[in-house]
Amino acid sequence: MSPAAASGRARAAPRAAPPQAAYLLHRHDWSESSLILDLLGRDEGRVVLVAKGAKRPHSNFRTVLLPLQRLLVVHGRRKPQPLDAQEEGGEVLPLRSAEWAGGPPLPQGQALLAGFYLNEMLLKLLPRHDPHPRLFDAYALTVAALGARPTPPLAPLLRAFELLLLRELGLLPALDHDTLRQRPLAEADPAQPAALRPEAGLVLLPPGDEGPERAPPALPAAQWCALEAALQALAPQLGGTEPPAGAAVEHAFAHLQAACVAPALRPLLRGVLHYHLGGRPLHTRQLMADLAAP
Repeated sequence: MSPAAASGRARAAPRAAPPQAAYLLHRHDWSESSLILDLLGRDEGRVVLVAKGAKRPHSNFRTVLLPLQRLLVVHGRRKPQPLDAQEEGGEVLPLRSAEWAGGPPLPQGQALLAGFYLNEMLLKLLPRHDPHPRLFDAYALTVAALGARPTPPLAPLLRAFELLLLRELGLLPALDHDTLRQRPLAEADPAQPAALRPEAGLVLLPPGDEGPERAPPALPAAQWCALEAALQALAPQLGGTEPPAGAAVEHAFAHLQAACVAPALRPLLRGVLHYHLGGRPLHTRQLMADLAAP
């Protein structure tokens, strides 16, 4: 009888988690040879891993751990390893393997900055270990569009993702109802303005109102209804057992982007995001604005 069997304390080797689809949101140095990775996983949400030896010249991780590229990753289930006090939660798990899962090329120029903007929003709004498969699929669709040639117009694409992010996190009210009065916007004049307020939701304004309630800007009731309809049409395509693919999801996502073309939607959503970020700035958004300035 082996010593392990004799002792009755034989232990199975620690098992690795099954491969999961993931995107790299952020990476930073941990040591001379290792990296800390913040990933968005389809099954586990935001997870933080340590990639040991990833900075070594011959590491397989060097050419794989890139942002805005779909990955298949495996991490260990060993006891989490403590980091310094600056690490959120103080613990990470070891990355066992990572491989490129295919997809569009890395976005370029303004599209690349737009991708970093998505990542910064997710890092600042998503808690760790909180799975959001629908949000993951929405992110994957947006990243694929950013890497497409030619790149679609960025403004409606970013507004579409902002809406999907806020909706998935429970921070976006129904856009076809006056939130305070619970009145369907379909009962209002289609041209009647409605404002999206972080604390109060969507509020119908008196027609022709030019007072303080018009800052932030408002959109017509009919346009809010169109946005809600587009969100509801896309929702069943996201978060299923398989990643979304095919003409149906592409059409629904394009329809949502088409509903997001109004310039006034940008400051409205910016106000909601700013409120829920607790005033923390989005640095990539400011960088994009600075580069676009004449």
